[in-house]
Amino acid sequence: MTDPLRIMVTNDDGIDSVGLHVLARAMKPFGEVTVIAPDREFSGAGAAIGAIWEQTPEAHESHVEGIDTAWTVSGPPALCVLLARNGAFGPKPDLIVSGINPGANVGRSVYHSGTIGAALTGRNAAIPGIAVSQSVSDFGVEGQAWGDVIADLHWATAAKITAELVEAMLANPRDPAGVLNVNVPDLPISEIKGWAWAEIGASPPRSMSSVTLTPKPGHLGSHLISYTFGESGDLINNSDTATVIDNRVSLSWLSKIVAEDPNSPALDAAMNRLL
Repeated sequence: MTDPLRIMVTNDDGIDSVGLHVLARAMKPFGEVTVIAPDREFSGAGAAIGAIWEQTPEAHESHVEGIDTAWTVSGPPALCVLLARNGAFGPKPDLIVSGINPGANVGRSVYHSGTIGAALTGRNAAIPGIAVSQSVSDFGVEGQAWGDVIADLHWATAAKITAELVEAMLANPRDPAGVLNVNVPDLPISEIKGWAWAEIGASPPRSMSSVTLTPKPGHLGSHLISYTFGESGDLINNSDTATVIDNRVSLSWLSKIVAEDPNSPALDAAMNRLL
């Protein structure tokens, strides 16, 4: 008898995220699902694990409707994966599924996304992964409360697309293990215009245009930091950002970090002089 596929579902928005719960239940047809997620918001954490040699993370049994086993961890999503792949919650997972993140992870956000960072941390141990994010209207409107932005997201759309992709990945595994970054428009599936393999864009939908330091009243030498964001800029047609804005699903295989051709005579000369 073959053991069931062990699927770890995580996110960077915390254990209470609706997108996490919807995604976990969508994975049940494929194997044994365990949710292991942060106990709080860790968006923008990338693949950070924190200074684990200086602290003692905690894990707490939790509850996700329809899922037999769920845990919260007092640390970022990459730490959740690191602990799981080293046996903290039973045998090592066979697949990491991360999301559903509210807000697209495209362009430069790929570098900083905790949703993607979790999947990349799995791949470091040869565990394949998929990171799934769902766009929000206008990628967030300045001044609009975040709860209002995500209140009516079409979570089921991203969950259904992810299930289809996971089924295909399991039937045709990559060697070595890869990480698929998926970005889904916030629409009913019948209204999505299609899909495309996309390049990682050079910029997000709306870039930060300025940062301002304002003195904090009553705290000499301390400042409050505020940001402003510009309007959407020109986008490369085959980029992940442009694809999602065009109401199509964006798919991108993420490469591992590799050393490039040095081609640095000045650095060669400097090191040769020193050593």
